[in-house]
Amino acid sequence: MPRTLRIEVESGVFSWLRERCGWSVDEVAKRLRTSPEIVAAIETGERNPTLRQLKELSKAYKVPLASFLLTEPIPEPPLPKDYRMLPDREDVFDKKTILAIRKARSLQEVGDELSNNIGYSTVPTVSKTDLGDDPEKLAERYRKDFRLTEKRQKKFKNSYEFFRHLRDKLEDMNILVFQLSMPVEDARGFALTDKFPNIIVINTKDSIEARLFSLMHEFGHVLLGKTAIDIPDVRISVRNDVEQWCNTFSSRFLLPKKFAEKIFDEYRENLTNTSTLNSLSSRYKVSKAMLLFNMYKMSFISKGEFEETLDRYKPSEEKERKRMGGIPQDRKCINEMGNKYVSIVANNYENNHITYSDALKHLSIKSKNFEKVLTKAGK
Repeated sequence: MPRTLRIEVESGVFSWLRERCGWSVDEVAKRLRTSPEIVAAIETGERNPTLRQLKELSKAYKVPLASFLLTEPIPEPPLPKDYRMLPDREDVFDKKTILAIRKARSLQEVGDELSNNIGYSTVPTVSKTDLGDDPEKLAERYRKDFRLTEKRQKKFKNSYEFFRHLRDKLEDMNILVFQLSMPVEDARGFALTDKFPNIIVINTKDSIEARLFSLMHEFGHVLLGKTAIDIPDVRISVRNDVEQWCNTFSSRFLLPKKFAEKIFDEYRENLTNTSTLNSLSSRYKVSKAMLLFNMYKMSFISKGEFEETLDRYKPSEEKERKRMGGIPQDRKCINEMGNKYVSIVANNYENNHITYSDALKHLSIKSKNFEKVLTKAGK
């Protein structure tokens, strides 16, 4: 029989890689088809893993095989502050969520390096604020900065077009916006503000209306200078001051109080009717849950009416997953990476700062889609 090839690894590196990727000892043992005791022995240095085991974990963790040959763990930025308020889950994240955070950190580093190559600024052109500032007044100010009138908001064909418009505005402010996949129940979005460029990440598995709310909620975190991960939801009453502030900012940006009062008064007699909610949601590109919450908070409907009607509108993650899974790869790249990041990569390639292969790698696409992506991004 051929001799099993064992690889000498630093036990601290082996356990560090497992922990940073969100795997338990039992999960690693199951993946390697071995016992938890053997995995524990590798982590204490009593045993060396086989080459086959390292290759398997390299695939599972989505890290290069060479990572296991490091002499010591690499210092990394801490995970975003956990504002999710999940019972018994503080700082405990799903593996896919951790993968999204790692990818966002990588995109942040690449975005910084490539921007510097071509003289692009990575400093956000926004004024930092704090919890003492009125989020409603700030929301009104940014609507003016974005030239977002009630008439213009209603003219967008759908919520996707509205999302793209707001994303472009944020990217004009040197804030990169990415859409990555995570379990919705684990996180809906996060913001990285501790380095430049500042990053906003929105969950592709969420409904588009929920993503719009998350986008402006995470922008609130950027304004506050808070690196954070959360589950923005206007329906959930939160005690945390930061989340309350960001929820109010997002809610009032997407549906200013003066708009809400006018339209709720107009439909006062049948606010919770399906036809009314469908019409208002389509007109203003906001979720029915957000409409109902504002109706309740502004005393147009009772708490009972709010809760009873809300039950009719549970988020449809499966529908959104099918929609996202069926789009062409070039459009998927633009949806995930955004026009600004694609433009940065393209300019680096055109100025010979990176190779064609590098450009494909940075955009996570195949060569056949490269020109299509550049065209869609306006390059």
